[in-house]
Amino acid sequence: MDARGAAPASCCACHCDDEMRKTRILIVDDQPLFRHGVCWALRAEPSFEVVGEAASGRQALHLAHELEPHLILCDVQLPDGSGVDVAHTLKAQLPAAAVVLLADQEDDEQLFAAVSVGAAGFFLKSTDPEPLVDGLRRVARGETLIDEHTIERPLVASRVLREFRQLADQGPEIQPLLVPLSTREIEILDHIARGHSNKRIARALAISEQTVKNHITSILRKLAVNDRTHAVVFALRQGWIRVGSA
Repeated sequence: MDARGAAPASCCACHCDDEMRKTRILIVDDQPLFRHGVCWALRAEPSFEVVGEAASGRQALHLAHELEPHLILCDVQLPDGSGVDVAHTLKAQLPAAAVVLLADQEDDEQLFAAVSVGAAGFFLKSTDPEPLVDGLRRVARGETLIDEHTIERPLVASRVLREFRQLADQGPEIQPLLVPLSTREIEILDHIARGHSNKRIARALAISEQTVKNHITSILRKLAVNDRTHAVVFALRQGWIRVGSA
């Protein structure tokens, strides 16, 4: 363990074919045994490389800038503060990095907090290794699991809608795009603003779930934003969608 109290960056890194593009992962948890267990589980995926471990939020922020991970797996409760606050800072400072939050138990407050900071996923620490690894594979491909699995919970959805309304009234107006979104993309954003999951959107529009994901990828690219929440706020400010009747 180094002077910062964090485990060495190479402590459990996978040494795979250098030609394969690996997803660089930083694990943030104050329990060494849990960190090592996650590291062991991730070894099952050859495209993953654990590049570092941190035992606190401060260490996580330092190592994230030093190691430039693609994915950060972070506990929601850290000895020096909230993992949600760490996720919020990381998303602001390293927008290309995906953050996945871990919690001992699931509750609506934590789920809403994860949604509001743009986390890509939310898992219980009791999750079996296989679904965790599979979920991280999907996050590494650019998917946002948290919207699919949690956004339809009534309390979370209602709070997200209130947040949308508040954010839409704040900040400077964004200039209209040179290339506007398609009618179908606006439809999809409208469904997202109502708290609908990808599966529910696909059912409502009579298209496949993969087509919905493709549209969302296109929306994020056109709007130059990192997640669905910011895409909806952008559309609200432009007047393309309304949440008052949602």
